[in-house]
Amino acid sequence: MKLSELTNALSLGQDKSPFLDRLMRIMIHSKFFIKAKIFDDSDQSGYWITPSSLLLLKNEASSVAPFALAMLDPVLTDPWHQLSKWLGTSHATPFITTHGRDFWEEAGGNATMNTFFNEGMASDARLMLSIMTKDCRHVFQGLESIVDVGGGTGIAAKAIVDAFPGLKCAVLDLPHVVAGLESTKDLNYVDGDMFESIPCADAVFMKWILHDWPDKECVKILENCREAIMASKEKGGKVIIVDIVIDEDEGRVGHELRETQLCFDMMMMVLVSGKERTEKEWANLFDAAGFKSYKVTRILGVRSLIEVFP
Repeated sequence: MKLSELTNALSLGQDKSPFLDRLMRIMIHSKFFIKAKIFDDSDQSGYWITPSSLLLLKNEASSVAPFALAMLDPVLTDPWHQLSKWLGTSHATPFITTHGRDFWEEAGGNATMNTFFNEGMASDARLMLSIMTKDCRHVFQGLESIVDVGGGTGIAAKAIVDAFPGLKCAVLDLPHVVAGLESTKDLNYVDGDMFESIPCADAVFMKWILHDWPDKECVKILENCREAIMASKEKGGKVIIVDIVIDEDEGRVGHELRETQLCFDMMMMVLVSGKERTEKEWANLFDAAGFKSYKVTRILGVRSLIEVFP
């Protein structure tokens, strides 16, 4: 698309065209677009999408546009501007300093936030599970039942049961998250609290859950996970975790990937009092919760796949 066509498509006045051109210049530098020759009578240059911009197209199956919009919503960005003020308070997070209540209380009482957060997590789950059900099938094979803890609206669970017919999956989340969601033959929604108990199954699945919480709370969640799978221990019961494992060797993973991991750690500090962890810190949690072994597979970009065994 030529600059003039893009200006018209966005319903902008032609006087804004030079500014749009400058905006597109940095978008090209950031690899969201490329500049390409348009071979017509004018022989002008135009803009073309890249793999990065495909991830932001609304109608793409792998779109993470809802996730990007959620992360950029003022409810989540305003607390970043309160770090200095927060450090002088007794508040657990800058989110509390900004909004007067913690992240989960705000999500439970703010319908708009609850919607955009769940839609954001769902878009991330679609992308992540499209990879896992293709390249990590061995992780789910042989399982007859699985519980998706903190599974939101069930996007990850649906992808799992679709990829593995006959596998029974339960989604455990807070009542306001699963309210009104309809269960099916292989997918069941359960309202509950992971700190209280987790339904029994061959495996427990947690995507981006434990990084939300401090160590003490994580150990409690993991203890409940262990109790939930103990009956299936002899059949290969395990906990399947998708989360960040901070790489301490920057030379192995590269500066940008490690920087992203550390930025996520800051986000956990700002929003929810959680943290991203090194492999040693993960191992300490598993040991404290009574698990015997674990396996880390670095296959999911900034995140890793962790299998934990009782």
